Amino acid sequence: MAGDGELLPRIAVVGAGIFARTQYIPRLREISHLVVLKAIWSRTQESAEAAAELARDFAPGIECKWGDAGLEEIMGDPSILGVAVVLAGQVQVELSLKMLKAGKHVIQEKPASGSSTEAETALSVYNSFPNKLPCKPIWAVGENYRFEPAFVESSKLMDDIGDMMNIQVIVEGSMNSSNPYFNSSWRRNFVGGFILDMGVHFIAGLRMLVGSEVATVSSISRHVDTDLPPPDNICSLFQLENGCAGVLVFAVKSRSPKILWRVDGTKGTVQIERGVDGGKHGYQVLFSNESGECQKTFYPFCGVHEELKAFVHDMVQASKDGDHKAEPRSSYVEGARDVAVLEAMLESSAKQGAMVQVKKF
Repeated sequence: MAGDGELLPRIAVVGAGIFARTQYIPRLREISHLVVLKAIWSRTQESAEAAAELARDFAPGIECKWGDAGLEEIMGDPSILGVAVVLAGQVQVELSLKMLKAGKHVIQEKPASGSSTEAETALSVYNSFPNKLPCKPIWAVGENYRFEPAFVESSKLMDDIGDMMNIQVIVEGSMNSSNPYFNSSWRRNFVGGFILDMGVHFIAGLRMLVGSEVATVSSISRHVDTDLPPPDNICSLFQLENGCAGVLVFAVKSRSPKILWRVDGTKGTVQIERGVDGGKHGYQVLFSNESGECQKTFYPFCGVHEELKAFVHDMVQASKDGDHKAEPRSSYVEGARDVAVLEAMLESSAKQGAMVQVKKF
């Protein structure tokens, strides 16, 4: 086993916050047969060591890094092939670009950026990097909805519902004081507050399902719950590039949480709704065909797991083959497109619902 471990690629996690501790470390444990977690970084030694202890059972040799010196050590370690950047949204892009410039493959946690302008600038910088041998470093964004089997399988059903007639995206969130992210300062201080940080998930799901980009939006947002940063509610009418229109109704905090995507077609309907089945959290997919029959399938959550597996596969293959094409669902551009849709919705609301074109990437 030790010999096998020596052959596995090595990765570092930069960040020791809630999502790194509760998602990245457990998911890396699940794929420890594919990748070695060599190091974890935080701003302070104390938080780095606390996070490392959570991974010690499957990464006994894990190293703790902290401060500027720790980042330099990760960037200068030739054995570390990839880095997961799991930090506050305001600083992720800058740090991701530093790691990429140092030749590390990067999976950056969502959102891709705080604005389309930041994403556009970041892509320009990234594209200016030389193609170092054996390949240019991969820049992936951890937007796990595109890897959830519910969306992968539902997108395959779209051809069976005929021409799309309308789309509904309903998000009644549960961001209350018992939610671990409720007091997250960087999310509260983000432009758009929780709407942007949470919303990229739901836009990613929409785009994955319908297979067409959002072209225009017209939105109204409100600030109703003063315990939340503004805005906490948004209603948007959107139109896809294929002409189909839809609505997004998004409340950050609701007494009766519900999250669903529904597409009505001339021959049937596809609906994805978050739920629980047999004690497992996931998505219930309903497919109604032309004869009125309804097929139900439940898919447990596994998006982060599948996403990290894909990233590890890509960085290993890229090291062997400079022409390897990384998984497109993870690309930074896809994450930037999610941000662009929400940014357009917030801009429309600031203009009292005026129609706004979504920036293209």
